[in-house]
Amino acid sequence: MTDAVTTVPSAEPANGAQDAAAALLAANRRHRRIRRWVAIGTLPLTIVALLFVGKLLSMYAFAHQAISTYVVADYAGSTAAAEGQEFLNWFEPYKAPYNVGTALAGSEELDGARAKFEEALPLASGLEVCAVRVNLAIVIERQGDAAVDAGDGPGGAELYGEALQITAETPEECNSEEADSQSPDPDRSMSETLDELGDRLQEKQQQAQEQQPPPAEGEGEEQEQPQPDQDKLDELQDKLDQGAEEREQNQGDDDGPGGGTDKPW
Repeated sequence: MTDAVTTVPSAEPANGAQDAAAALLAANRRHRRIRRWVAIGTLPLTIVALLFVGKLLSMYAFAHQAISTYVVADYAGSTAAAEGQEFLNWFEPYKAPYNVGTALAGSEELDGARAKFEEALPLASGLEVCAVRVNLAIVIERQGDAAVDAGDGPGGAELYGEALQITAETPEECNSEEADSQSPDPDRSMSETLDELGDRLQEKQQQAQEQQPPPAEGEGEEQEQPQPDQDKLDELQDKLDQGAEEREQNQGDDDGPGGGTDKPW
């Protein structure tokens, strides 16, 4: 008779499977933690990216609305749209105040328009300066027109002088074909506008200086009116003449200026 031998199954395979499952669960937990921390770490970058895209889309939307409403003479709507560009004004920072100034000039809010163009000027660079300077000079010219219409000839002459100074200090690069190609209004020549503006301002300044304001109560007619500094006028005239000669060499002779005031662009 042969003794029966009972074989007891080894526990090692079961323990090995449990260890493998535990290791897999631990690895999964580590991966989840890693993914969670990666998500948390990249959250600021994701938010910045969304803000960047949102700002780009809103910038183009507000710019398009500002232009389209300006074209149809809805200056209040153009001003509101341009003001929308000022929030988080990271890209081309001069454009928001420039567009607001253009819209305000369209509605004849000259003081506000001038303030916005003066705000835009130091923010502009390169050929961006050209349109800002031209529009600023046009707005100051309109302020001079208003002063003259109100009977303040000397005040108008002073404003025309300020506009002339801004025109004379416009960079020579603004008289180039490249400046025309980057102009906000492709149908207008920057060089021709500067020539006409300078000539018109000189003529208006001379006429305003000849206009005598009505005497105030209690003042005799013998009171002298303040006169502009002749040295400054001569220096400004030299700058304008020099700029005109350089533009004629580059662009050829231009027609004479019109009698009105340019429309900002």
